[in-house]
Amino acid sequence: MKIVSHEQIMKLDISPLQCYEWVEEMLKNKDEAVLPAKISMKQKGHIFYNVMPCILPQNKVAGVKLITRYPNRVPSLDSHIMLFNFETGELKAILDGNYITAMRTGAVAAHSIQLFAINNYETIGMIGLGNTARAAFKVLIELNKGRKLNVKMFSYKNHAELFINEFKKYNNIKFITCSKYEEIINNSDVVISCVTFTENDFCTDEFFKEGCLVVPVHTRGFQNCDLFFDKVFADDTGHVKDFKYFNKFRNFAEVSDVLKGRAQGRINNKERIIVYNIGIAIHDIFFAEKIYQILNSGTETNVNFKASMQKFWI
Repeated sequence: MKIVSHEQIMKLDISPLQCYEWVEEMLKNKDEAVLPAKISMKQKGHIFYNVMPCILPQNKVAGVKLITRYPNRVPSLDSHIMLFNFETGELKAILDGNYITAMRTGAVAAHSIQLFAINNYETIGMIGLGNTARAAFKVLIELNKGRKLNVKMFSYKNHAELFINEFKKYNNIKFITCSKYEEIINNSDVVISCVTFTENDFCTDEFFKEGCLVVPVHTRGFQNCDLFFDKVFADDTGHVKDFKYFNKFRNFAEVSDVLKGRAQGRINNKERIIVYNIGIAIHDIFFAEKIYQILNSGTETNVNFKASMQKFWI
């Protein structure tokens, strides 16, 4: 059995586009996976333990991911993955799950933007600028080389400054800092929220322009959108069926349904769309298996940690 550390995974220097391709492959093959609903065990003080099992018969692997949140811990989120040989039951590896969590979550958010945003989107509003937001932005930049983008960021502590410094080499990006959520959302073609907790909706209905796409990575802050947005998509129905307004969604389908042609995605530039990608274990286990294969093949690179990545993962 292998023990795979965060540092070992970082040394592989896996490209953002590779993460995007792995995510899309799993979304297209979701029907083949055995995917029970995640188990969430919550405690006072916004502490939680989420257990996420799945089996990927087509890849001959199974696995369990455990993610924990302690608000006073730095970072507050931490995760580990157990990877099994599905044919024999052998425990093949225990992997640090933090890189996988951030990159698969960021890649899924980027995938939703490419799939559901208006074709000529120009303005992105971002709330929460931590590891997941940076991962999503890394993928988006690679998918949109040369496209001029305006990126509005909520100013909190020094997070916006650190984010700008991380991506300042890209001359096709114009960064704008905002002090109010309404400023972030108003006139944005795409809104990404990566905050892990908020008690209230970020703003009232009138600030969401026609044609906007909202991608709330951790679901919080957009409950009002459930009642008036034209379409709602999710990575898994089981994750959203207990939402307060689930039965009032105007039009609902899973992302995989759109990829399989079983449901329509965006059909015009006026539809307001929200996508709840709460996180499904098929991505984590597939990423873990791919990383395990690379490490076993002996082809891993010896690239030194980039200074930006050292700052990124602390």
